[in-house]
Amino acid sequence: MARMIFVNLPVADLDASVAFYTSLGFENNPQFTDATAACMVWSETINVMLLTHAKWRTFTSRPIPPATSSEVMLAISCDSRDAVDTMNEAAAAHGGTADINPAQDLGFMYNRNLADPDGHVWEAMWMDPAAMSADAATG
Repeated sequence: MARMIFVNLPVADLDASVAFYTSLGFENNPQFTDATAACMVWSETINVMLLTHAKWRTFTSRPIPPATSSEVMLAISCDSRDAVDTMNEAAAAHGGTADINPAQDLGFMYNRNLADPDGHVWEAMWMDPAAMSADAATG
């Protein structure tokens, strides 16, 4: 079995969050979805579990960070620069915030940051390792 990652995120409005992630290209897995949680699939190995605040609190007593904080930035790869732009446009049109940080274009890599309706930060990125120069590889 391939190793998988399940990113668990507390959300204030489960239906709105499902709609938001669907607009970014995630697919809902109804097998792991109910009134308290939704499994949103990015790839065969990457899933995002959207959890109501009540459900989240069954996993941890740690406080839910406010939407204005950044507890982590999750980077996900896109197939092209256009797909990065499309994801940011979808975020802005569906309750999230696009370009919460300046876009970064290094030629071989392009990324833009967005936040979901609860303030969780994502980096949509595209990279072409074959185009990376030796200078960029060594920093």
